[in-house]
Amino acid sequence: MSTTKAQPQHGQHPHDNGPFGWLRALGPAGRRAFGGAFGGYALDSYDFFTLPLTMVAISAYFGLDTGQTGLLTTVTLVVSAVGGAFAGVVADRIGRVKALMITVGTYAVFTVLCGFAPNYETLLVFRALQGLGFGGEWAVGAILVAEYASAKHRGRTLGAVQSAWAAGWALAVVVYTLVFQYVDADTAWRVVFWTGALPAVLLVYVRRNVSDAPQATERRLATARTTSGGATFAAIFRGPLLRTTLFAVLLSAGVQGGYYTLATWVPTFLKSDRHLTVVGTGGYLAFLISGAFIGYLTGGYLTDRLGRKKTIALFAVLSAVCILVYTHLPAGANTLLLVLGFPLGFCMSAIFSGFGSFLSELYPTAVRGTGQGFTYNTGRAVGAFFPTLVGYLADSWGVGGALVFGAVGYAIAVLALLGLPETRGQELL
Repeated sequence: MSTTKAQPQHGQHPHDNGPFGWLRALGPAGRRAFGGAFGGYALDSYDFFTLPLTMVAISAYFGLDTGQTGLLTTVTLVVSAVGGAFAGVVADRIGRVKALMITVGTYAVFTVLCGFAPNYETLLVFRALQGLGFGGEWAVGAILVAEYASAKHRGRTLGAVQSAWAAGWALAVVVYTLVFQYVDADTAWRVVFWTGALPAVLLVYVRRNVSDAPQATERRLATARTTSGGATFAAIFRGPLLRTTLFAVLLSAGVQGGYYTLATWVPTFLKSDRHLTVVGTGGYLAFLISGAFIGYLTGGYLTDRLGRKKTIALFAVLSAVCILVYTHLPAGANTLLLVLGFPLGFCMSAIFSGFGSFLSELYPTAVRGTGQGFTYNTGRAVGAFFPTLVGYLADSWGVGGALVFGAVGYAIAVLALLGLPETRGQELL
């Protein structure tokens, strides 16, 4: 077992209660770290959604079929596995904050470059390189905050960090709607990518205000001094960590396969199968994103009350059910489709709230970044093939029919939980 009971970490006040007790318990330095991680993940989300929201325009501009379009998302997610895994090692070697800045800077630069792509092949390369930073940000930011949070509040705290994804998603939809309303589609998709430069502002804040958790840093450095070479991938495949790593990868693959299937193809589904306009699509996505934001916060609360495994299993089942219902509504039932966007967004997002705390608690401090970065992002790479498969199936099944394949991912996640321990209430070692 990689965790044990311990005293609260520096700057924490575990007896703080109330709706924002988790925030007070972080202390001043922890709250600054939370701000940096929240902002980084929100802009990570923003830069990711520049692609799904503009896929129809990009497809028309370059004359792509659905398989080629889906490959843009898949290559982003596959390369993000490499970026995320190495970002975890970097975080264990040079610290969480420095690694966070590297990942944010990377995804910002290559998102902007996507807007200058002269052809499909160049766009594919730039999008792949964007994945290097995109993959690492969540794992590094989650660990940074987890090491400030108390065991009592860790689920809610990391759930709040996770909610930044919905905030970034919402901002991307607003920008997309405005840009496509006033700029010709052949140029509008480029403009949306150029707005991916926003994270540069965050880097200034992080550099000036955010630092690693002191006690966790002391443990990490002490371990590094007593072991040769520091954190390595081999370390998470030794002894009892081998089982943990394999099942955590499977869990991540299932959940992210289902999620990215929806995140990639729902905008296209709304346009191609439901024939909605840009403004209409934005309205439907508003319900989906509102549900996602509340789902992240609710899931964080439940992961502290019910436990990590029960919460993930609950929302895996509910997400699969929501996919089936959402994609099989009869033609003309667009009002019901609008309403069902809320529970769909709620369930498919709430399942992620426990990931930050769960994966952090499965690994000791010395390899926490390596373990979390590798498992989450390797799972993302495997799950990345779901959107491409949906793209190819869409030619014969239609986008709505192919989206059902996302439910398979959630079934895989439930099975993976059988091989992992419950970690609720455990302090980080």
